[in-house]
Amino acid sequence: MDLKTASALRRLRLISAPEAVSFLLLLVCSVLKRTTEFNAVPVMGAVHGALFVLYVIFWLDAWNRARWPMSRAALYFALSVLPGGGFYADRLLRREAEASVIAARARAERAGRDERPRTGAVDA
Repeated sequence: MDLKTASALRRLRLISAPEAVSFLLLLVCSVLKRTTEFNAVPVMGAVHGALFVLYVIFWLDAWNRARWPMSRAALYFALSVLPGGGFYADRLLRREAEASVIAARARAERAGRDERPRTGAVDA
């Protein structure tokens, strides 16, 4: 995985949890609006809307760079519209990033092993 793809996945991961929190807070504010005099829906709606737009932009960038199959891209989008789904998206993206780092290290190790000169002597 190249640096731009890793950055795109990291941006998506970093916005997924705040987007999920804002969605849950918006739901709480909606309930409070109907049960009390407290009305923070306009403010939380704007905050959540901005975070959701960022999530969608970062999702499109990650989809484009990581070349996800349609099913994985749809999963990450569906998680953005489910209450608390951003937390699960964060977990999945973290696992995906860790797996790509492990794979990159293994490739680098293999390449390093292949480039060493072979002298016939046994390395200690």
